[in-house]
This record gives sequence, C-alpha cells and structure tokens, in this order.
Amino acid sequence: MIVRILSEGQYRLNSTALDKLNDIDNQIVKIVASGDQQGYQSLFQKMIGLVRQQGTPVPEQELVESDVIIPQADTSFEEAKSLFVGDGLVPD
Repeated sequence: MIVRILSEGQYRLNSTALDKLNDIDNQIVKIVASGDQQGYQSLFQKMIGLVRQQGTPVPEQELVESDVIIPQADTSFEEAKSLFVGDGLVPD
C-alpha cells in the first residue's frame, strides 16, 4: 500500500504496518469526535511517525498513485475535525 504524507512524500507500507496505521486512524476518529485536542496531537504524531519509521520511501522519480493520503504534520485540530470522520483516512 502506498501512503502519502502531504508535503513530504510517499511511503510503501506492508500489511502489518497498515493494520497498525488503520488502528491509529480509528483511534483518532474517536478522539477528534470527543474533542480531545491533546489526544489528537499525540496520536497524529504517532501516525506520522509510524509511516516514516516503518514505511519505505518511494523514490521521487517513481510515479505511483497513493492509496492513503495523510495530511501534513502540522495539521491543526480544527482541520482534523473535517478529515478524521466516519471511517477515517485509512480504508478498512
């Protein structure tokens, strides 16, 4: 699966990492719905860290479509309210 972090680039994630990413995504949806800004910041940084650490960067010259697009690292809680809803960013 190809995951893009906006303003950074794309990463290939294996299925184990994708399952972890989906779990964090689902947690963020719940946290955002509850209005927990600190919880959101912590989990969102965990989400981005997981992609950076467990993903393999896709070379810039390789053109591939992203399966999941994660907003940039400085995405505010207010912006997150419109992004992390329903099923979240990562498809089940």
